[in-house]
Amino acid sequence: MNNCFGKRIKIEIFGESHSEVLGVKIFGLPEDFSISYDDMRADLEARKGGAIWGEKWATPRKEDDIPTISFSEEEGKPLIISFQNKNIRPSDYSAFTETPRPGHADFVSLHRFGKVFSGGGIFSGRMTLPLVAAGTVAKKLISPIVINSSVVEVGGVNCADYQAVETLLNEALADGDSLGAIVECRCDNLPIGIGEPFFDSLESVISHLIFSIPGVRGIEFGDGFNAARMKGSEHNDAIISVDGKCAKNGAGGINGGISNGNPLYFRVAFKPTSSISKVQKSISLKSGTIEEFSIKGRHDCCFALRTPIIVESACAIAIAELL
Repeated sequence: MNNCFGKRIKIEIFGESHSEVLGVKIFGLPEDFSISYDDMRADLEARKGGAIWGEKWATPRKEDDIPTISFSEEEGKPLIISFQNKNIRPSDYSAFTETPRPGHADFVSLHRFGKVFSGGGIFSGRMTLPLVAAGTVAKKLISPIVINSSVVEVGGVNCADYQAVETLLNEALADGDSLGAIVECRCDNLPIGIGEPFFDSLESVISHLIFSIPGVRGIEFGDGFNAARMKGSEHNDAIISVDGKCAKNGAGGINGGISNGNPLYFRVAFKPTSSISKVQKSISLKSGTIEEFSIKGRHDCCFALRTPIIVESACAIAIAELL
C-alpha cells in the first residue's frame, strides 16, 4: 500500500481511522527546521469543527488530536507527527464485509486488500488529520506565500445566504441524509515560475494532492469548466502590467503549468457524505440478494464543511514540493 507523496519534500502517511496511532513522516526538511503544537493548533482545530460552521453538523466522534512531534533517527531523519485514536467503535463496521456500503470503498477494499477496514481504514476522512499536520509544516516552508480557503456553496446553495444553507443542513440531518459542497481556494504571493510544463505542472501536482482528500469529485482552475463555453476572444486574458497581472485572471494564476504572478485560484467539488442513516439498498455478498440497511455510527452531515483547511494543506504541500 503506497501512502507516500513527493520527491523534494516527501510525506508518508501511516495508520488508519481505528488504529492505535496515525500520523505522517516528512522527509527533506532543512536541518534547522522546527515546529510546535502551537504552530499547528489553529489548523488542527479547524479540521475538527469546520471553522465558522461549528460542530453541529460534524461527526459526534471526538478526538483530542494533540500531536506528538519528534525527529526520527531512521535514514533521512524524518519529522514524525503522530496522533492517538482514543474514541473508536469497531462494532459499527462489522456488517460491511458482507454488505458493502454504497459510495464507500468497502467493495474495492475487499477485492484489493481482502478485507473491509474498521472505520474506513486508510480510506477514512480521519486520515486528513496527518495531511493537515503536514500542511502546517508546508505552510511554514513556503512563507510568505499565503493560502486561504472557504466553503462557498452547500447542496447547490450559495453560502452568502447563511440562513438558507443552515436550513438545508438541518433538513438533511433530520432526514438522515447528507450534502456536498464546493470549496474555493486562493493563494497569494506565489512567485512567477513555479511548476513544470508537463507532468509536474502546478495544477497537476495540486490536483494530485487534492484528489487524495476523501470525497473530492472535481477541481477547476480559474474559469474552469466555463472555459469550454467561451470563445477564445472571451477566454484569452490580456496581460496589463509588466509583472504579469492579467485583466481577469481567467487562468487561475497558471499558464503552461507555471505560475504567472496572478493569485492562484481554484475550486474543489466534494460529494455528499456517503455514510447516512437513511435506509439504502446494497448487494449482500453472502446471499447474492439486494438488501435494505441503514448505516449506524457517527458521521458528518456535510464532511465538506471541514475541508477548507484540508484543501489549504494539500495546496501548501504541492507548492513546497515545487519551490
